[in-house]
Amino acid sequence: MKKLFLVLCILGVVLPYYHLYHFLLENRWSMSGFWSDIYSNHAISMITMDITVAATSYMVFIIYQFINKKIHLKCFLKYMLSLFLVGFSLSMPLYLYDNYKN
Repeated sequence: MKKLFLVLCILGVVLPYYHLYHFLLENRWSMSGFWSDIYSNHAISMITMDITVAATSYMVFIIYQFINKKIHLKCFLKYMLSLFLVGFSLSMPLYLYDNYKN
């Protein structure tokens, strides 16, 4: 199971950044239009809201774990940085990888 979480961590970085790279190529390395595109239709808005609620729930959980001393500062920072610098697609599998017990 731990190997699967590691593969998901890798995919959590590669897949979003693959699409970001292509977005930037199409827009001449500009982020203009990015925010309007993520709400361009109801289907995309639904996925955006779904991920936003899931990532926010995860963030609240990580903060709660830190406040209750169930994770150390180093891990807290690792999860929060991965959440904000890459996204939920890395941070959640990373947490599962670190905390999975056989």
